[in-house]
Amino acid sequence: MTDPNLVARLVSVLVALAVSTGTTHAAAPPNVVVIFIDDLGYGDIGPFGATKQQTPNLDRMAAEGMKLTSFYAAPVCSVSRAQLLTGCYGVRVGVPGVYFPAGPKGLNPAEVTIAERLKSLGYATACVGKWHLGDQPEFLPTRQGFDRYYGIPYSNDMQRVSVATGQRVVPLLRDETVAELLTDEMQTAIVEKSTAEAVRFIEEAKDGPFFLYMPHTAVHAPIVPGKRFQGKTQNGKFGDWVAEVDWSVGEVLDAIRRLKLADNTLVIFTSDNGPWVGVVGDATTAGPLRGSKGSTWEGGVRVPTIAWWPGRIKPGTTCDAVAGTIDLLPTCVKLAGGTVPSEPVIDGRDMSGLLLGSSPESPRYAHFYFLGEGLQAVRKGRWKLAIASQASGMGIKNALAPEPASLDQPRLYDLDADIGETTNVAASHPEVVADLKALAAAMQQDLGNPQSPTRRPPGIVANPQTIYPTVLQSPKQSKEPKGTGSARE
Repeated sequence: MTDPNLVARLVSVLVALAVSTGTTHAAAPPNVVVIFIDDLGYGDIGPFGATKQQTPNLDRMAAEGMKLTSFYAAPVCSVSRAQLLTGCYGVRVGVPGVYFPAGPKGLNPAEVTIAERLKSLGYATACVGKWHLGDQPEFLPTRQGFDRYYGIPYSNDMQRVSVATGQRVVPLLRDETVAELLTDEMQTAIVEKSTAEAVRFIEEAKDGPFFLYMPHTAVHAPIVPGKRFQGKTQNGKFGDWVAEVDWSVGEVLDAIRRLKLADNTLVIFTSDNGPWVGVVGDATTAGPLRGSKGSTWEGGVRVPTIAWWPGRIKPGTTCDAVAGTIDLLPTCVKLAGGTVPSEPVIDGRDMSGLLLGSSPESPRYAHFYFLGEGLQAVRKGRWKLAIASQASGMGIKNALAPEPASLDQPRLYDLDADIGETTNVAASHPEVVADLKALAAAMQQDLGNPQSPTRRPPGIVANPQTIYPTVLQSPKQSKEPKGTGSARE
């Protein structure tokens, strides 16, 4: 017979060994990488149906991870970035439109970003790429929780004439210092440089945990693929730049694999809004979705998204539950072992259950579609209710007139049966219309009122200046439109 005392002693020894080797310790907080592409349409990559250009690295990422097919950003750039970083709809944090160089406004330094929340939990943080939340020193990434920054601080078409060179350029910053002034031709190296910077950060921070936010300049116009990718696809410069983005994703994932970090690193790949059809044309596409960048039709705001975390996210899966960029902050903080306080209010919810397969349901009761400060639609489950006229997108020639709608006479779409939003079924589902109208009315009460206590102000500086000496341009010379810039990027 087995001696019970001997068994007990063996168990004690095994427990002691487990404790000494750390096998009973809680899992280390995961590294987090967010790859945020600019103006990439729902149908522009292989996992979401692209055929004009090949994306083998993204194909592999999706095969090893999860596609999120109802993942939402915002209609335009600055808003989308504010939402990702704060977990809030843009109007809640005072960022309803688009910022231009030397503007007085930016993301308020009082906002607590995902980088700041993760930094407080011991994370090293870096932002590599396009910032676009204000270019004044008070608004830069290094003032918003990032240990380092490398990139163009706004859109790559916001060139100004440099006093030093006489050329139209955009600045490339390292932290808060202008490292280079880039012409359009020089921008062809931006993806390669950004990728090298991102890989370097991963290598240096490999002992973790780390948070890498990589908001690419690509594929925003002007379309400037790297020289070794030019002519690589059958879809012109746009397809070539998508191919380079795919290469960049491969480099980042390969670095994570090479450093044996894959089993403890969550990578999210997504886009800031829909495709800029009005500028790029039919080289870019929203796939089966209606609308494009600048619109609250699905094509303007539903973006191709992949989540990758080997061993934690089930490979080859698809999730159609409603989620979005506003959910990344609470999700990452939860996974890192932290908590998000109830104040100030955020709109996002922890979606780790969706990613890890413990819950098939969206943690948010509804998703709200804003354009500027105006609420235009609301989605709950399969149903989307439009309560305002919706344009097709920015800069589209010969676009159809927006279809009228109001809170009193809304349009209802069944997105499960009609992903292209072709048929208004409001008359057939009065109970659904009533439910969604009530949600929309409550949100308008909350964020539609400029005096609402849950709306927070933007950051504002006096006497803003360009971050490199520029030639003063007349209104006719400048590409910047009059007004606030909320209508274009």
